[in-house]
Amino acid sequence: MSNDPTAPVPAPVSVSDSPFRPEPGDRDLAPQFVLPLVVRIERAAPPARTDALETAARAVLVMLGDARSTGDGEWARAMRDWQDARIRKVVRRARGAEWQRAEALPGITVTGKGAEVRVFPPVPLDGWPKDLARLQVSGTDLDDPEPPADADPTAPVLWLNPDLDMSAGKAMAQAGHGAQLAWWELSDGERAAWRDAGYPLSVRTADPARWAGLTTGGLPVVRDAGFTEIAPGSCTVVADHPALRR
Repeated sequence: MSNDPTAPVPAPVSVSDSPFRPEPGDRDLAPQFVLPLVVRIERAAPPARTDALETAARAVLVMLGDARSTGDGEWARAMRDWQDARIRKVVRRARGAEWQRAEALPGITVTGKGAEVRVFPPVPLDGWPKDLARLQVSGTDLDDPEPPADADPTAPVLWLNPDLDMSAGKAMAQAGHGAQLAWWELSDGERAAWRDAGYPLSVRTADPARWAGLTTGGLPVVRDAGFTEIAPGSCTVVADHPALRR
């Protein structure tokens, strides 16, 4: 990648060097960073699962599109280092005073219908701020009180693998991966249009009968590296953005 600090981060062009491939590659030789996300889960009012997944995906897009993440912005170096290596995202949960401490750290809070997710600039894999490191990763199992409505076919849809059982936290990270892959594939004009519209998107579990077609239709596919919960190489998300449909 370019060493010019004002240059945009290009999309990966080689499948063999994908940041989501399970086999070791050149990206594993680079210093490893992680994009922290924290979801607010208050005991009395936890967010709905689908709302949390969609909010996490939008939070990743907001971070990617923020002026501080590009050019000579204050987060640009960390974003470049993160995208030069494996693309790791970790979702932790917070409530009460924990959430207040998380909000005091540099980052962006994105809200959904009821969900709140704060995304932070990437940090070294072993260099989490203490107020984030102490937060729990487990315990992000969320439910939908009612089945989500059908996805809007005119807007981006992140389709989840119907054969995988992922915790809400894992699924939030995977939805974020899918949104990022779609972002990389878009032109500058398409990115700007998505940003100006507020990053509309849906996250839905694919119909089993459609899943094979989705994964072979030329759309961006997330293949998990297998660090947690699921087997390496598993297809977790297909990013179905209208601009990328063939």
